[in-house]
Amino acid sequence: MSRAVAVLDVGGTHIRQAWWLSGNGLRARRSRPSPSFRRFPGVSVAKLQDLMVQDLCEAVPESPDAVAGISFGAALDHRSGLVYASAPLWGEHSEPFDLRGALRTRRPDVDWHIVNDVTAALLHAASAPARREHRKVLLATISTGIACRTLDRRRDVIPVDGCGLQGEIGHLPATASLAGAPVELVCDCGVRGHLAAYASGPGIARMAAVLQEREPDRWERSVLGRLTTDGASFETALCRALDVADTLAAELLDAVTAPVADVLRTALCLDPEIDEAVLTGGVVLGLGEHYRRSLLDHLTRQGLYLTSERSPEWVERRVTVSGPGEADGLAGAGIAALAELRP
Repeated sequence: MSRAVAVLDVGGTHIRQAWWLSGNGLRARRSRPSPSFRRFPGVSVAKLQDLMVQDLCEAVPESPDAVAGISFGAALDHRSGLVYASAPLWGEHSEPFDLRGALRTRRPDVDWHIVNDVTAALLHAASAPARREHRKVLLATISTGIACRTLDRRRDVIPVDGCGLQGEIGHLPATASLAGAPVELVCDCGVRGHLAAYASGPGIARMAAVLQEREPDRWERSVLGRLTTDGASFETALCRALDVADTLAAELLDAVTAPVADVLRTALCLDPEIDEAVLTGGVVLGLGEHYRRSLLDHLTRQGLYLTSERSPEWVERRVTVSGPGEADGLAGAGIAALAELRP
């Protein structure tokens, strides 16, 4: 008999919610805005955290043996549920927050299970029949924030370091350039020159602003520029401009995928047992094959030493884009919770 788990996927923009039943998937989905620093400017982080705990607790109905699985968009210790930081939710704040402890204090009747949102997405993606024979699966999410995880399927484990972390690539040092000159931008965490400063959803919008400032005439003549001037959202304008091969839009996309390609190239070089690198997140799903093609073009121009020359298909067949619903943090939260409940 399937056990129902209340599952929540907390991102920098939205909290999604559903019921997860093993073997029956997700039921009764709904969504609402996250209590983030962008939604409530000027509100203290402590208050934002309290609002988050209140929201999550109210989302789980009272019932005997209630179980909740949470996919949480933050750098957190997977051994304890301690949240270290979440730039999309709390900006520059980096004081640890015991999310699991706060939830248990307010709702001790609920069995709480917390994983990082990228971990949850990876658990769901790796459960697909086509990936069951893989040795390792890497999943990278490019969205409001950026991170990745690698699952060792042979041991059924996502290894973590001494702080319970793995794959926080969004806050690695990175470089970017536009219109032939370097760009230096500040990440949401407050540090200059992080990968997420250039390649996350907000980072791409900031890079577009730099390109508009540096190349105003080209911007006005471009499809991307005309669409945004006519009132289209930046995300919609970028996708439509790429669909019609707008050169300025392609230049922008190549600039923001370059630092992501640098990280992916290094990962595949250091660990050739990664049989698939799955790309997901709002940016990737929105741009689809445009994003993957730009990334692979970088890996073709500057690939793995000798391997890219002698066996170019080795890299290409490993880099994939998840389809809608293939890497769902809600499903992953349910998978993780049920795995912890097993004897």
